[in-house]
Formats: sequence, C-alpha cells, structure tokens
Amino acid sequence: MIKLLRHLHRIYSLFVLFVFSALFYPFYYLASRNPKYYDLMNRLRKWNSMICSFFIGLVYRVKFEGVIKSDQAYIYCANHTSNFDIMILCVIAKGRFHFMGKEELLANPVLKLFFNTIDVPVKRESKISAFRAFKKAGDNLEKGMSLIIFPEGRIEDQYPPKTIPFKNGPFRLAIEKNIPIVPVSMVNIWKRMWDDGSKYGTSPGICDIYIHKPIGTEDLGVDDFDVLKNRVFDLINSKLADK
Repeated sequence: MIKLLRHLHRIYSLFVLFVFSALFYPFYYLASRNPKYYDLMNRLRKWNSMICSFFIGLVYRVKFEGVIKSDQAYIYCANHTSNFDIMILCVIAKGRFHFMGKEELLANPVLKLFFNTIDVPVKRESKISAFRAFKKAGDNLEKGMSLIIFPEGRIEDQYPPKTIPFKNGPFRLAIEKNIPIVPVSMVNIWKRMWDDGSKYGTSPGICDIYIHKPIGTEDLGVDDFDVLKNRVFDLINSKLADK
C-alpha cells in the first residue's frame, strides 16, 4: 500500500511540476530574451520552486552554521541524491546564482532557456566541454553570480545512497577565483525522492538541509585543491552519518 501511495505521489508531483513550469514558461521566455532580465529569471525560478515545494508537500528544515551574504558570490557544493535537489537549492540559495549541470538537461524546454542564458551545461565525458563550462562559470562568478554544483557529477546507483568521490573542477575554480565554498549536506532528501523517483516513488515530508560555514580560499594555492576537496567531502558527510 505504501509503495502504491509513493508512486501516486510521484505522478502527482510530476503533474505539479509540469503545470507550474508551463505557467511560468512565458515569463521565463520573455526574460531570457534580454540579459538585463537574467536576474528576474532567477527570481522567477525561486518563486516557481517555492510554489511547487508547497503543493508537493516538501517542508525545508534548513540549518545555517555561518552567515551567507546575499551580495557575495559563493560556490555551493552539495551531495546529490534526488531530482528534488535542484528545486531545493533554488529555494535556499541566496543572492544571484547559476547551476552547472549535465548537457542532457538541454532536452527539457524550460531548463534549456536557463542553460542557454545563465546556467552552464557540460558534457561529462568531454574534457574540452568541461574546460569551457568552468571558464563560463568563472566569468559568472566574477560578475557576482554564485555557482551551484554537485561535485559528485551524478546520482550514485546504490540505494540507500552514499556520497561518491568528488570531481576536481569546483575546487580548482574556487582557488583560482578566490571564491568561498559553501558545503551543503542534503541530509534526507533521498527519502522524499531517490534519483527520479521511478523506482521507489516519492513522498511529502520534512527535508533536512545543513548549510556549512563558508570556507575561504584566499590562503590556498593552486596545488591545494585536493586538501580543499577532501575537507568539503568530510564536512558534507559529517551530517549524513545518521541519515
């Protein structure tokens, strides 16, 4: 019975996401036509995510270890277990922000508007694509726009999920651009939806998110990215032990 209810909730959640994406699409499209309205696209995305979260029944219990400034650019690094993660980070991220995500998302007509404007698509198996993606992300950071990235690069196939080793890119970029990193522990989101929800369905409920204190990179050299990467990995995992 529970399995059936979870799959029914998934169908309902997809319906909610489709309806509100369709309602917001004309406004996304108009804002995407002119760079001076790109910040409006972000605000619309945040409002859309908040509305969808409400109707899906997701309640975000967010704990901040330190102060996150709206006028400061950061690199948010979060573990990745669910398609809900993107919507959640749209809600909790402060200030101006953009995502880096897999190139396959360009097939989605709504996400394509963002990846053709403020977000950064990357072809995961291509080093050239990765270089170009991080170059664009670096340019956006210099303009004061935070980057949201999942350093695992994908959702792990194992269930219950475990955090897999991080890619190097975000940590090299943080040191190169002297940008603080904000580790984000998505504690129990996989219980609401794991991956795309097709196997175990979805459910409403509390989503615990822990925002760690920003880690400054001003005293780190180009060869310190491994130290930074391991520190962020350990911090994120420290809040997942009891998930």
